[in-house]
Amino acid sequence: MDGGNCYADQGHPSVLAYLNSKAAAYLLNMFNPTASLTVADVLKLPFSVEWDTLKIRELSNNNLSACQDDWDSFEISTNFLEHPCSGGFSNIESAYNYWKKRTIDRYELVKENEKLLNEYFSNKFGLQEELSNEPDETDITVRKADLQRDVKSLLSYAVGCMFGRYSLDVKGLAYAGGAWNSSNYKTFIPDADNVIPITDEEYLDNDIVSRLCEWLRVVYGVDSLECNLDFIAEALGNKGETSREIIRNYFLNDFFNDHKRIYQRCPIYWLFDSGKQNGFKALVYLHRYTPDTIGNLRIDYLHKMQRVYESEINRMQDMMDHSENAREVAAASKRKDKLAKQLKECREYDEKISHLALSRIELDLDDGVKVNYRKLQTAQDGKFYEVLADSKNIMVKEKK
Repeated sequence: MDGGNCYADQGHPSVLAYLNSKAAAYLLNMFNPTASLTVADVLKLPFSVEWDTLKIRELSNNNLSACQDDWDSFEISTNFLEHPCSGGFSNIESAYNYWKKRTIDRYELVKENEKLLNEYFSNKFGLQEELSNEPDETDITVRKADLQRDVKSLLSYAVGCMFGRYSLDVKGLAYAGGAWNSSNYKTFIPDADNVIPITDEEYLDNDIVSRLCEWLRVVYGVDSLECNLDFIAEALGNKGETSREIIRNYFLNDFFNDHKRIYQRCPIYWLFDSGKQNGFKALVYLHRYTPDTIGNLRIDYLHKMQRVYESEINRMQDMMDHSENAREVAAASKRKDKLAKQLKECREYDEKISHLALSRIELDLDDGVKVNYRKLQTAQDGKFYEVLADSKNIMVKEKK
C-alpha cells in the first residue's frame, strides 16, 4: 500500500479519519502493545491513496467542524464570540433548552460519522469480526449540554461583560488591554472603576449580585429576572434560602476556584481576599488594572465595608439592648460576633493593602499572570503582602 506521509504532513482529513478509527488503534496495538507509542509506530501504519474519497473527506470534515464549533462555544477559545445561552431568548431556561438540543444533535452527528468511518476502515483490513464499529463514548469528544457547567460558564461570561472583556454589542473579545473604546458598550455599561465587590450579605448596591441582576434584565428582559435567578440558583445547587443568597454564596465561595480551573491557574479576574471571615472580597480585571486600582479599591470599597460593619454592629447592639424577645436578642448577639470578626479582619487587611496602594505598582501584561501576581503584592520596600486569593498556587516560584 502507498505511504501516507504526504497526506499526514498536511493534516489531510482522510488521514485524520483513519488515524482516529478503531482499525488504526487495533493495528497500532499490534505494532506496539505498550503505552509508549512513538511516531515511528504511526509511520508503520499502511495507507492507500484510494481511501482518500470524497465521502471520507466529507465525514472527517464534518466532525472537524463539529469539534471546532464545540470548542468555540466556550470562552477559552480564541474564536469565542458569545455565550450560547446569552441572547435571543426571553429567559435562560429557553436558551439552555435550545443549546441542549444543539449539543445533542452535534453529538449524534459525530457519533454516526465515527461509526461510518470505523466501518469503512475495518472493512479495508478485514477486521469486521474483531472490531465493533460503534464508537466508544470516550471517543466522542464533543460535549453535550451540562446544566451546572453551562450556567457557571454563563455567569463567567456575565462577569466578563461587567468588566468589559466582553460586550453585548461586539462579538468576541471586546477588551484585553490597550486603548479603551467606550463606543463598544452601549447595551450594557461595564463597571467604571474595575472593582466588583463580593459580600456575604446585601450591603452594597453595586456588588456582584446586583450587577448580575442588571445584566440579566438587559439580556433577557425585566419580567423574567426572578425566574432567571431561580433557574441559576437551582443549577448551582449551593446553600442558601433564596435564589439571590444561593448565587451570592457561589460568587463568595466557588466562582474564583472555577475561574482558576478554566484558565489553568492563570486567572484574569483577580480576587482580593481578606481571609476566612469573608470580611472583604472584590474582583479586579487584570487587563484593566492601573497603578491607582488598589488605592481606589482600598478607599472606595474596603473602607466603606468597614463603616458598614461598624454600623451593623451598633445596630445589633441596640437590638440587644432594647428587644424583649430572647430569640431576637440571641440572633443579634450571634450576628454581632460575626460582624466583629469581619471588621477585625478588614482592619488587618487594610494595614497590608495600604503599603501596596502607596507603592502604585506597575504591571506588565507581557510578564504573564504568575509574575504579575507576585509583583502586585510586593511593595516598594520589597516586602510581600498577601492580599490576593490562592497566591501560593498561582505565583511563579522564586529561582534558587
